[in-house]
Amino acid sequence: MMTCDVKAKDRIGTINPIFTCQPAGAQYASIGIKDCIGIVHGGQGCVMFVRLLISQHLKESFEIASSSVHEDGAVFGALDRVETAVDVLLMRYPHVKVIPIITTCSTEVIGDDIDGVITKLEEELLAVKYPDREVHLIPIHTPSFVGSMVSGYDVAVRDFVKAFAAKSEPNGKINLITGWVNPGDVTALKHLLAEMEIDATVLFEIEAFDSPLMPDKSAVSHGDTTIADLIDTANATATVALNRYEGAKAAQFLEKKFKVPAVIGPTPIGIRNTDTFLKSLQTLTGKPIPQSLVRERGIAIDAITDVAHMFLADKKVAIFGNPDLVIGLAEFCLDLEMKPVLLLLGDDNAGYAEDPRIKALQDNVSHEMEIITNADLWDLEDRIKNKGLELDLILGHSKGRFVSIDTGVPMVRVGFPTFDRAGLFRHPVVGYAGATWLVEQIANTLFTDMEYKKNKEWLLNVW
Repeated sequence: MMTCDVKAKDRIGTINPIFTCQPAGAQYASIGIKDCIGIVHGGQGCVMFVRLLISQHLKESFEIASSSVHEDGAVFGALDRVETAVDVLLMRYPHVKVIPIITTCSTEVIGDDIDGVITKLEEELLAVKYPDREVHLIPIHTPSFVGSMVSGYDVAVRDFVKAFAAKSEPNGKINLITGWVNPGDVTALKHLLAEMEIDATVLFEIEAFDSPLMPDKSAVSHGDTTIADLIDTANATATVALNRYEGAKAAQFLEKKFKVPAVIGPTPIGIRNTDTFLKSLQTLTGKPIPQSLVRERGIAIDAITDVAHMFLADKKVAIFGNPDLVIGLAEFCLDLEMKPVLLLLGDDNAGYAEDPRIKALQDNVSHEMEIITNADLWDLEDRIKNKGLELDLILGHSKGRFVSIDTGVPMVRVGFPTFDRAGLFRHPVVGYAGATWLVEQIANTLFTDMEYKKNKEWLLNVW
């Protein structure tokens, strides 16, 4: 009897975490909005290290501010730091219209009243010093002692939508909540929508983070989702949130408050999930799936057929990262005849065990599989080094690179952050284009490993 167990990490403490904290997710959401600079209310490290991660990943410069709380603020309260930060930000950046105030563990523990200080700022600073300027201050509560960057992203997307959405006339659009994706994913999703001639509001529009260096030296990247886009989300035909844990809260809010139907997932990784995504769009809009996408699908299936049975079948793979990504990759690996034997989900969300996709894995896998919640990268390393786990491949972000190096198991970089390979943010993992890229990345990584280890590399001569 084959088993697929979902269980929490069986020890106290974290060694080499898979995720960082909630404010990081809120910061990643905020960079997708035009004329927006977030203020992270906490110590400077809460911005510096997150901004470093995002900059390493996207290889771009962008703006996030800090209230720079020090020891006195941690003892006596630091709301004066928020007031100063908002004033300085507005003086220094005359284009800024949206300022999310993102809390952290320290400022939540000391009980700083972010909502109250926003009311005070609106009545005093904004009314007196900036009376003719459009400024939106938005409280986003992301204490770091619960959840992870994934839940922080989910909370922030909901709070941005909640702050702006307003009912007027139906706009005939689809709200597409992408989740935590790369610029290349946004490009691929917009391509699918364009081929189906569907008008959509993309939340959040980070395609521009694959940005050019122009002669005028405008090198600071920014998102392109506007205030008008956010306001109009209440008037859409439907909301499609591609991820259960990265955007579903916003979709559910729009459904409850404005009766905008919500479709949650599946994450369109691989052929079958992309098929489901397109069929959902077809059902919601009445638009047909065009022959161009049928052909694109055929190209992806051909790419898979070229390598799957001969090189990928029965290869054992471990996957770690954001839960929607991990589950989508696991489903795709099964379609490639691979065996995902270990899935590592890096936070303690109690809902994972009830996720219908995980239940389907439990019902259908024909090999032994472990799904570990609240996991860290020691869970991966320990199983390989000390518990006899045999793997052919690791799928995950760059923080797992040393596990790959130390154990000799090849690794395909996917997820956030990926900083030790060039240009990965430019390549999608979603849609048919993403399926093609992923299967070829997996195959090429295994081919390289075959050559290094002199393991049946002669097969590559006759392939």
